[in-house]
Amino acid sequence: QVQLVESGGGLVQAGGSLRLSCAASGRTYAMGWFRQAPGKEREFVAAITWSGSGTYYADSVKGRFTISRDNAKNTMYLQMNNLKPEDTAVYYCAAINLAGNLKVFPPAVWNYWGQGTQVTVSS
Repeated sequence: QVQLVESGGGLVQAGGSLRLSCAASGRTYAMGWFRQAPGKEREFVAAITWSGSGTYYADSVKGRFTISRDNAKNTMYLQMNNLKPEDTAVYYCAAINLAGNLKVFPPAVWNYWGQGTQVTVSS
């Protein structure tokens, strides 16, 4: 069983930065970040393979967000720069035991989820 715990969310002004962390216990796999704004469906943000050699990004965050992981610490990160009000959402960490194009796997396919951390970007 894998347990995921996110941290690092908060309130920031537009143009600012935040770094999210996801600490994993148990065996880890490919991991990713999703987000869900009020009244909207959960959407893919970024993902990274177990080795870290492969990364995937939603078009809306490409060039602004960077995903990384430190397997020695069992932790994944999401560095978010140049934040925009439309980035406001609850951000969830997830893990999946499948290989392939991580960007196309819908939320229902991901095996494990964290509890979420709120990110609010003010204009």
